[in-house]
Amino acid sequence: MIMNPFSAGRRALALLSVSALVLSACASPVAGPGGLYATPAGNSPVVANPTPYSDALVCEAEWARAHHINAPRIAVGRIADYTGKWEADGSGRKLTQGASLMAMSALAKAGIPLVERYDTSVSELELKYANARLISDHPVPGGQVPASYRRIMAGQVPGSDFYLVGGITELNFNIRSNGAGFDGGGVNPQDLKGTAGAQTYVMNVGLDMRLVNTRTLEVVDVISYQKQIIANQVGVGLFKIWNGNAFDISGGEGALEPLQLAVRAVIERAAVEMIANLYGMPGPQACLRWDPLNEHVTTGVTGAYVPAYNNLGTNNASTRQDPYRWDDRRDPPVATVVRDRY
Repeated sequence: MIMNPFSAGRRALALLSVSALVLSACASPVAGPGGLYATPAGNSPVVANPTPYSDALVCEAEWARAHHINAPRIAVGRIADYTGKWEADGSGRKLTQGASLMAMSALAKAGIPLVERYDTSVSELELKYANARLISDHPVPGGQVPASYRRIMAGQVPGSDFYLVGGITELNFNIRSNGAGFDGGGVNPQDLKGTAGAQTYVMNVGLDMRLVNTRTLEVVDVISYQKQIIANQVGVGLFKIWNGNAFDISGGEGALEPLQLAVRAVIERAAVEMIANLYGMPGPQACLRWDPLNEHVTTGVTGAYVPAYNNLGTNNASTRQDPYRWDDRRDPPVATVVRDRY
């Protein structure tokens, strides 16, 4: 059969028109009234990022507070990725390079006083400027010379009692995998045919961390952990020729346990054990012997903070993990504010 070129052209034009109509709902070459070409998809609120060990870290913080334990100051050093695994397509390393930051968050959840040693570039620059008498804590408006400059006092920087270092040392792919598949159907071309399959994969990530006495450089605690990660995929498909038309229908679902969240989990598990040792806790059963609800807390599964003002009874200490706080789509007080209006 010879197709009419004009008919084919009309079909192509209609297809392009429909495509343009669909795309116009997503993006436009002309910015809209709000200054955007397109509205970003999704409106998921920001939520906490806990692991199964985050509650244990918070429990340790409250246990130490209830028992008036003077927590040691800890600095977090380099916790690097030593696996050497990276993507062949050039997209980067497979594992997070922020393990040190995860460790800081874990220690904060446990109520540990932290001192910064990981990135001191700003403090060193401020110290340099202060030493040159270029910084004032109370600048005078109008560019006038301030009455006083910041003085450098001996011993003004608190030292650490311990520091935490280590590395991600293992990333093993496909420790074990299994799967099953099925294909079947009638022998005639018109008969229904189908396919189904399922696969499961297991991999793991390993961590080695150590806690070092800052004064003596004695390694006081060493922990090595690994966590296995699972992925699975299932799919089904049907094929049928009916009334001269071919129909191919398929569906499936897959899930991969987050790899970087697994790294956070092994770091938090190591932190739980080390902090329990420093606090002298008897174990998880210690969390069942007291009720922390009568005290205002400054730790949670999102981390910890030092109160800026004496307002523990009214500040946002207990609401930091509420996904609907400060969200202009879900929190009415925020939605009533117009930004950049003076």
